[in-house]
Amino acid sequence: MVAFGKKLKERQVPEWQGYYINYKLMKKKVKQYANQIEAGGLDRRHVLKDFSRMLDKQIETIVLFMLEQQGLLATRISQLNEQQDAIQEEPDISKISDLREAYRAVAQDLLKLLFFVEMNAVGLRKILKKFDKRFGYKFTDYYVKTRANHPYSQLQGIFKHVGFGAVVGAISRNLADLQDRQGSYLSIYDQPPLSLEDPVVDLLQSAVDRLTNSTNLLNYLGQHALIMHEELPVPAEDHIDDQRYHFMSLLLNLVNTFLYMVNTYIIVPTADDYSMSLGAAATVCGIVIGSMAVAQLFSSVYFSAWSNKSYFRPLIFSSIVLFVGNLMYALAYDLNSISVLLIGRLFCGLGSARAVNRRYISDCVPLKIRMQASAGFVSASALGMACGPALAGLLQTNFKIHGITFNQDTLPGWVMALGWLMYLIWLWISFREPAHEIEISDDHEDQQETSAEQDKVEKGLAQPLLTSAENEDDDGDEECDTSEASSEESRRTANSLAAAYRLLTPSVKVQLLIYFMLKYAMEILLSESSVVTTYYFGWTTSTVSIFLACLGLTVLPVNIIVGSYISNMYQDRQILLASEIVVFLGILFSFQFIIPYSVPQYVCAGLVMFVSAEVLEGVNLSLLSRVMSSRLSRGTYNGGLLSTEAGTIARVIADATITLAGYLGESRLLNVTLIPSLVICTVSIVATCFTFNSLY
Repeated sequence: MVAFGKKLKERQVPEWQGYYINYKLMKKKVKQYANQIEAGGLDRRHVLKDFSRMLDKQIETIVLFMLEQQGLLATRISQLNEQQDAIQEEPDISKISDLREAYRAVAQDLLKLLFFVEMNAVGLRKILKKFDKRFGYKFTDYYVKTRANHPYSQLQGIFKHVGFGAVVGAISRNLADLQDRQGSYLSIYDQPPLSLEDPVVDLLQSAVDRLTNSTNLLNYLGQHALIMHEELPVPAEDHIDDQRYHFMSLLLNLVNTFLYMVNTYIIVPTADDYSMSLGAAATVCGIVIGSMAVAQLFSSVYFSAWSNKSYFRPLIFSSIVLFVGNLMYALAYDLNSISVLLIGRLFCGLGSARAVNRRYISDCVPLKIRMQASAGFVSASALGMACGPALAGLLQTNFKIHGITFNQDTLPGWVMALGWLMYLIWLWISFREPAHEIEISDDHEDQQETSAEQDKVEKGLAQPLLTSAENEDDDGDEECDTSEASSEESRRTANSLAAAYRLLTPSVKVQLLIYFMLKYAMEILLSESSVVTTYYFGWTTSTVSIFLACLGLTVLPVNIIVGSYISNMYQDRQILLASEIVVFLGILFSFQFIIPYSVPQYVCAGLVMFVSAEVLEGVNLSLLSRVMSSRLSRGTYNGGLLSTEAGTIARVIADATITLAGYLGESRLLNVTLIPSLVICTVSIVATCFTFNSLY
């Protein structure tokens, strides 16, 4: 593995070498600024202005060359169009074939240009991040604010597909037209039954999507899984050995995700009744629901570590533990033991293998279908969230077999135990363990720190940025290479949650705070819904189940609308801030400030809060997948684990809040539990405003 600067140089088009961002020079300039400021030779204002001018010149060189190349491509397409018009008068199948190849050649050159722009965009993001690391995270905010929204902004030329859409459209249309024309001169038996889009057009669209961080539906859903990819564009589409990929194994991971989400939410409508039947208060449902999340805090870590060595064994262990946990949950009724009930839910949490599911997609699914697999992971989660309460609503019966009770409280446990047993058998028969590669590092952005810097981070030494700057080389791009041992040390992934957390920038920390907030608000809404609706409206378990199922069913439609339309009209950071404000309004209007508390107020406010939180989750994870250090894309303590832990902690605290608020009485439960949600949401909005310009 090599440093970012070296990778950037290796992947350059030789004849275009003078037009790429001079990442190495700019990195040395940052180090020079740091030394001069420390010596008192420069003030920060001068540094900002001088470095801004340097960046402006680099960007201008890139953009003007990009426009020049687009003009050359447009000229070639115009010439080919003239040839195509001539062919219409004198059809010649051989000329049609040659013309299609000529269009494909233009497409390949356009693809090369797209890679050129993307590599420069990555380099620009990284040098901004490096400058911020040295000087207190101020430069990106200043530079983006002053450049991105200017009417003559050249920065937009790099981060937006200026002019590329027209060229891609021209190539795509003409190739499709030639394909149809060729069919008209050949026998119908030579024409495929379905007109397939030319593969080169797919490559172009994929490159444009990467360049613009496109949020078409597939990419938008896939980003929810927080499975990060390599930053620099790679012309070779697939680095995964196809022998490691096994469709049935992928399907089993997706089914595991679905079943676990069903298992999580199937008890929500009946948890309060079950608690009361065992002699506890209705609000103890918060502990019952939250105990699964408590155990998941630990299971996420050990499953993530276990997946470094195996996928099959942790999935087997997960299924067995979940089977046992659901049996205990179901038997707690006849044993009349709240302890058995809670232990059963703890076992269910200990069986959470989402880290394994995510890791399998990241490591074993070919790149060409990884986004589809990631979208499937998110869709399976959403479907499970909707099916859980709906299934609980169908289990409205009461009978005994050999002294064992089967009713609305115990049947969720029995049904899930049977489901996990069937899954275990299927898993044992069909799963194929892929060959594991020894993984010592991640070759992405901040992983190239020197061993001296890494040792300081691991030991938790706190030193001023400028003091340590002299000996620091974040990307390992200096003329003199470090020793082999130092290089290996600098490439290791984070070995603890604390070390992973220290890799996060302030903007990413704000994103995790937002994720915490939305998970907290959603958990409050869902977990206390049965108690609140029973107290105020007298709803039955079936009614609560229908309400929760309807909320869950909004997940995929909302993502379709946002991923297909809204995200193509507005920036993610704009949608992020707007969604936070709507979540704030949903929480505010959920308070009981009018007596009597009405069903329309509760349902409408809850729907607004839930839907806006879903929109917020989508754009939040989409941004996280771009701004989080991709050094955290692999290893035990990866970005997916950090986001999972943030969300799980939020759920634990929310469920604990419900139980504690229950001591004040059910009449105060709603307002008391909504106050923390409102406060955290307010803090997240303020934090977003402060980091808004760095979310770029």
